[in-house]
Amino acid sequence: MTQLARTIRIVPGIALVLSAIALVACGGQTRQQAPIDTATPIVVEKIVEVEKVVEKIVEVAVPATPIVIEKIVEKEVEVPVEVIREVVVVVTATPASTPVPTATPMAMKTQAPVPLPATTAEPQDVQLRIIAINDLHGHIATSSDAFGGVGRVDYLAANISAARADYEHSVFVSAGDLIGGSPLVSALFHDEPTIEAMNLMGLDINSVGNHEFDDGIEELVRMQQGGAHPTDGDLDGDPFAGADFQFLAANVIDDRTGNTVFPPYAIREFGGVSIAFVGLTLEGTANIVARSSVEGLTFANVAETVNSLIPELRSKGIEAVVVLLHEGGSSDGGKDDCGSGLDGAVAEITAQLDDAVDLVIAGHTNDEFVCEIDGKWITMADNAGRLFTVIDVTLDGTTKDLTVQDIRNLPNSQDGVTPDPELTALIEKYEALSAPRANAVIGRTTSDILRQPNEAGESALGDVIADAHLEATREAGAVVAFMNRGGMRNDILFASSGPESDGELTYAEAFSVHPFGNSMVTMTLTGRQIDTLLEQQFRDEDVTTRGVLQVSRGFSYEWDGTQPVGARVDISSIKISGVAVEPDATYRITTNSFLADGGSGFSVFTEGTDRTGGIIDVEALAAYFASANEVAPGPQDRIMRLD
Repeated sequence: MTQLARTIRIVPGIALVLSAIALVACGGQTRQQAPIDTATPIVVEKIVEVEKVVEKIVEVAVPATPIVIEKIVEKEVEVPVEVIREVVVVVTATPASTPVPTATPMAMKTQAPVPLPATTAEPQDVQLRIIAINDLHGHIATSSDAFGGVGRVDYLAANISAARADYEHSVFVSAGDLIGGSPLVSALFHDEPTIEAMNLMGLDINSVGNHEFDDGIEELVRMQQGGAHPTDGDLDGDPFAGADFQFLAANVIDDRTGNTVFPPYAIREFGGVSIAFVGLTLEGTANIVARSSVEGLTFANVAETVNSLIPELRSKGIEAVVVLLHEGGSSDGGKDDCGSGLDGAVAEITAQLDDAVDLVIAGHTNDEFVCEIDGKWITMADNAGRLFTVIDVTLDGTTKDLTVQDIRNLPNSQDGVTPDPELTALIEKYEALSAPRANAVIGRTTSDILRQPNEAGESALGDVIADAHLEATREAGAVVAFMNRGGMRNDILFASSGPESDGELTYAEAFSVHPFGNSMVTMTLTGRQIDTLLEQQFRDEDVTTRGVLQVSRGFSYEWDGTQPVGARVDISSIKISGVAVEPDATYRITTNSFLADGGSGFSVFTEGTDRTGGIIDVEALAAYFASANEVAPGPQDRIMRLD
């Protein structure tokens, strides 16, 4: 039995469903992409609107004796609809035992056999280009001065298209946080614009990150499958079709079914060699996403999950394995190197991975690097569409394994680049729809208000936000507000960023600070619980200010990094309006819904009683600015570090 390859051309968006029920006389020879004609009778049974075509096969051997076509074997690969492709029909055939009839469903020409020795094509290596992004966070329209001027998905589409143009085989993947924590132009429409943009760009795979879960698993499933938003419907007036690309989540388990919420991996074939992309998010996702959003989900150990899948992949004949991991680290090197090394969870995880893994494409920490650990390459490309990673690999035609040849993090440059017109039109559409809300001026600032903390862990912006949250919940009895630094996603700058004047703050700018839509929660804690809460800021032996909560005016305390964990805050230094808190007295405190659910490991908040809900955080910030003539940076004198 052998195979005969024929090539035809196909109009975009139309696939031919073929049935071969004819006899063909062929001489023994090697055919290379011979065009289909009446010499090879094929009956077209029906035409269906399927945006798939058959992958090209270079050559096949044909027997010297006449053959009977038994069936058509089609290997499906996704391609952009707008591209005209060659369709190769692969025919499984066996030698004919009877004379070949001359009548067929289509007129047939006969060919005299030309006896030649049968040949078998040697397996060929495949050159594959992998394009990767991470942590886009819905920044479809954001430009940056970094790397000489970068950003926006219309330029990203153009740059990626150029990077793919010279390669017959390429694939475009994302390592998570594609959506969530997004600017207003995407978030106002529940991140549907970002999904639509990635569809237009031909994204193949997205491994979900922690921010994909911000609005819960049901909403994430809607992002994949499409459909109207359950509350807001179709905000732009058009039905939402969902993602054309595949979400992956190998280590996210639905507790009810025991199954992963999305497939654990995706297999793609290039030139006859298959490659598996395994997608995972950080094991600690449940600690940094609102509890209500991940209820009923288990986030399993990353390395154990990957390693458990290797036997299954090998049973499918797959040796090339790429991990898309939304877990990060940091390096002191440049965008294309590793400096003095890689620190963080992704380095520790990679060291534990099975040797079958060839490449790890990472995200989460918004860094940029190209590193190697134990023969495995690790990449990350900043965030917000500023960089994209180009990875050139060879797929061995014999061993089916993968070898990395070159890795570069390229700027999403705007200089000398013509943006993709379809993506430009998409951006303009959503900017116009969001403009009335986005450009509304809500207040004024006297100067920049920044997130950068001082040595004690307190920032000017943190002071302002905590004050805003306190004012929004005074009626609920709040006397202090606590805010996590991770919930502050942007600075407030004095300089104009749009049609507003210098010093004016727009709703879009406020939203960029508070993009998560967390609501205010006011509760009752004892003085002793407040002390325990402050100790939970310093859970590690290493002294760091990363976990320091921002606090509102009137609240103060001291901490000492030389003291052991659990004893770094002296309860006698904790004061409200200058009065030391009493361990057994009760106090009304405010925080956001993420922290109220125990986010970032602050479990004390879950013990709060007499809870009262409030407005969302961005509305509290907007109201605070609107009520003031102008807002100055916070004083940064509420938290004192003694060492």
